[in-house]
Amino acid sequence: MSADLVNDTELALRSARQLQERFESDPYRPRFHFQPPGGWLNDPNGALYWRGRYHLFYQYYPDAAYSVLEHRDGSQEHLRICWGHASSGDLIHWEHHPVALQPSLPGVDDRACFSGHVVDNDGVATMIYCGIPGGSCIATSSDYRLERWSKHPRVVIPRPRPGEPEHGRYGACDPCMWREGDRWYALCGFRSPRGGDTASLFRSHDTLHWEFVHDFYESRRDWTSARDDCAVPDFFALGDTHMLLFMSHETGAQYYLGDWRDETFHPQAHGHMNWAGGQLNAPKSLLDGSGRRLMWGWVCEARTKDAQRAAGWAGMLSLPRVLALDAAGSLLIEPPAELQVLRRHHRRCTGLRLAGGDHPLPEVQGDCLELALEYDPGDADEVGVRVRCAPDGSESTAISYRAAAGELVIDTSASSRRDDLMQPWPRPWAALFSDPVSKLPATGQVYVQRAPLALRPREPLKLRVFIDRSVLEVFANGRQCMTQRIYPARRDSLGVALFSHGGRARCTTLDAWDLD
Repeated sequence: MSADLVNDTELALRSARQLQERFESDPYRPRFHFQPPGGWLNDPNGALYWRGRYHLFYQYYPDAAYSVLEHRDGSQEHLRICWGHASSGDLIHWEHHPVALQPSLPGVDDRACFSGHVVDNDGVATMIYCGIPGGSCIATSSDYRLERWSKHPRVVIPRPRPGEPEHGRYGACDPCMWREGDRWYALCGFRSPRGGDTASLFRSHDTLHWEFVHDFYESRRDWTSARDDCAVPDFFALGDTHMLLFMSHETGAQYYLGDWRDETFHPQAHGHMNWAGGQLNAPKSLLDGSGRRLMWGWVCEARTKDAQRAAGWAGMLSLPRVLALDAAGSLLIEPPAELQVLRRHHRRCTGLRLAGGDHPLPEVQGDCLELALEYDPGDADEVGVRVRCAPDGSESTAISYRAAAGELVIDTSASSRRDDLMQPWPRPWAALFSDPVSKLPATGQVYVQRAPLALRPREPLKLRVFIDRSVLEVFANGRQCMTQRIYPARRDSLGVALFSHGGRARCTTLDAWDLD
């Protein structure tokens, strides 16, 4: 081996070690949420359970913590986004694989490989993805580790040409596909010219030759707004019904439950997985070997582009969520049991009476914690827990249940004293664009996220709270989940306190674990 090669190898290893040390000391970089080694992550492109392992593919730009360049004339240019790839046998420990897709085909995907979907086609893993500038494209792999992919050389569903409408027979946005018998179906989501979200339905016998069928469903303005779109759709059977996961660029992750018949989806229920002030986008799911439907979403940043650039990384995936239906056909959302392997140093408190104000828990401290709480709300107007509390009370994030409103709330108005944070709404992902905040392509900032949660008579409030440095995820009573970014300025903002307002309540049990 030549001296030059030895020196180059040693330099690369030293640089990698320095980057790892820098990230490990970053107080905001999560420890147990999935992230790539560095750079930019956004949508989970595809998720596939393949030969006993969970495979995640995701939008990835490895060279910087942002994916959009802004020019002096105000125009924007997406960087050469590719598909990152990682796999796991247990949902906890992830192995990073070589990049799965990179821009390469002139006129097809040479500018970017955007989001899509991955399926098992009788032992051949098959991707459908959005190639820029061309449209929907196909790539396949029979590799045991899914590290070698072969692209079909042509676009299979074209994007509209300049001046043509981005709807109807075109593959305008981040497709998904599935098989029924000997027929394949694909969806490409968009915003209807009549207003609101919908998707185009296509069918095929070989995944390469597609015909447009019709619009997949009709949205309703009492569920979604005229400005919502159906991006990164994911359609599948769930119990005795069907579910459509999707992202609106205006408001983030959403879903429909309904009937799939006569090649048309008929939504019967709608729900959000992100609310004003939250940061969950682009949901994607898989069916695993035990029949569970697991979902991940993109958790975007809530700080300025300059702060992201300085950190050297941006974005991660949410914790996996197990999706199911209860006896009435309503959605159930739970964290998977595999997360329990992260638990260390168990503490338990019982029968804590709350008579107004805060009840600090000095024995529970940390920035990587799981809390399992059960409350009898009593006659209190509001009951909950504060996390990431500073010793002097200058910083904290409040998680609470408000009985009269029937809502679960995450209040970040006192989460941090930093001045480079933003929670834009609408377009919760908009922090990747212009600084300062006043130039964001959004209407404002929202610091209190509210999700519906109505407790039944005599039902206790049950919370599972996961704190991972700058990421907060809250599961409630098996049927609600909220995701939030927080960036405390103080390193000692580690405290936990229970509280109630407007009456008496009781925390019947609190279990706490450090997570590692």
